Amino acid sequence: MNLFDMRNEYMMQGLHRKDLHPSPIKQFELWFNQALQAQLIEPNAMSLATVGNEGLPSIRSVLLKSYDEEGFIFFSNYNSKKAQHIDQNPNVALHFAWLGLERQVKIEGIATKISKSASLKYFLARPKGSQIGAWVSHQSQIISSRSLLEAKFEEMKRKFVEGKIPFPDFWGGYLVKPLVVEFWQGGKDRLHDRFEYRLIQNQWDINRLAP
Repeated sequence: MNLFDMRNEYMMQGLHRKDLHPSPIKQFELWFNQALQAQLIEPNAMSLATVGNEGLPSIRSVLLKSYDEEGFIFFSNYNSKKAQHIDQNPNVALHFAWLGLERQVKIEGIATKISKSASLKYFLARPKGSQIGAWVSHQSQIISSRSLLEAKFEEMKRKFVEGKIPFPDFWGGYLVKPLVVEFWQGGKDRLHDRFEYRLIQNQWDINRLAP
């Protein structure tokens, strides 16, 4: 298979400045709802890019669990590699690829931990298996086998067979406060439409970018 020959033509309607909402969050909400209506697989899946003290980037997929005018929220083990990176350098990037709609959204911002009460509220709403999983997995640590992980899960399941599962203090949410948000719409002949919202003195400045 020759990768040079792999290409799709983007034929959906373009994106115009007059159609953009003044708020990037409202524009994101519009696109996110359209991704839901299109029944795309996990439209809340997003790539999270971080950079630690070593200056080496790392990227992984996480799930968006909430968003509003303050920013975008995801959850993680606070001892994970991404959490360590955020402690060292809170500048992060998020990326949504809604390829079924020929769209992408890129967000650059600052990540901070949300309140313990907000993390607890979401933790209690998770399925019991996911709650136990938060206790079992020492995220990003080396393990010798999956069987040990599964045995630990069964052990914790027996331990918490009755009553509520306690909230782990090493787990919780992050809020990414956006500073730059870009909306990308695929265009014919690779003349894609790109619009960037940039926060300047608490106001969103909107500009078209070359594809």
